[in-house]
Parts: sequence; structure tokens; C-alpha cells
Amino acid sequence: MSFSSFHLYFDDLEVGNEWTSGGRTITEADIVNFAGFSGDFNPIHIDHEFAKGTPFRRPIAHGFGVFSIASGLGVMTPPVRTLALLRVRYWNFQLPVFAGDTLRCRSRVVEKTIRGRGRRGEVVWYRGILNQEEKIVQEGEVVTLIECRPLPKPATGEAAAEVTPHTQGVALG
Repeated sequence: MSFSSFHLYFDDLEVGNEWTSGGRTITEADIVNFAGFSGDFNPIHIDHEFAKGTPFRRPIAHGFGVFSIASGLGVMTPPVRTLALLRVRYWNFQLPVFAGDTLRCRSRVVEKTIRGRGRRGEVVWYRGILNQEEKIVQEGEVVTLIECRPLPKPATGEAAAEVTPHTQGVALG
């Protein structure tokens, strides 16, 4: 997928902006496919008889599988010109997720820092994954690299300005 005119630039985001994705119901196939993809065949995820003896009484989705699904939900909520996921600041796994649960991802801009001489910027996002009961099952902060609007080219003979439109009100780094 390439970026289109509706994808937001770093410049379009403001601290405090918040979006919530549409829902995505977790299926048994999601859990089995993640087990196969990751190699994590822990019986808490795939063995119904084993899971009956746990506090959950049934298999639970892999925590990193849920994290990955939420990442997908956040790709278009909002649609942003993301260049890279740089790091996870912190992440908390709070409640189990079961097949049949419907998840949504809430994304909020926490911080913005301009990088690359105004060509891109880092955005710290709060991400909360909510289930159908509006309970947070996972939450934390992730940092992404976002494309900035192209800088205007200076007219011939002009010195390049040190302050660009991107740097007003944003930490420089």
C-alpha cells in the first residue's frame, strides 16, 4: 500500500489528538495461526482441556498476537505516513483475550519531536486495546517515525532558513 492524499503528515498531528479504530473479532483461527507463525504452542493458547484447569477456564489469545492485531488496527486509525516503528516505550498486558472477543485500538498523540532536518518526525503514541466491554486489555506507548510535508525549496541565492514551518512548537532533536 502506498500513501495517498488522505494519509496524514507529521505536521497534521497535534498532541492530544485521539482516534478509535473499528472493531476486530478474535477467532480461534487467529490464535492457531499465531501459534504456527510464532512457534508459541504453549497449551494455554491451543489446548482446551489444559486451559480448563487454568484461572481462565479456556484458551487465551497470545499477548503478542493481540499486540500485532492492534498494530494493524492502528495503521488506518488515523491513516498516517508512517516510515517505521522505532520502539515500544512500555507495554502492559492487563486482561486476557479470548476467541470471540472484539477489540478496538485507541490511539492518542502524546509527544512530537522533529527529526531529519524537518523531513520526518518522531511521534509517541498512547495505544489502548479495548474489548467489547470497553475494558483495556493491553496498553502502552509506542514511538513511530512519520513523514513531514515536503519543505519548500529556497529561492536561488537565499540562505536556507534554520527554522522551518515544521519546527514551530516542537522539540528539536
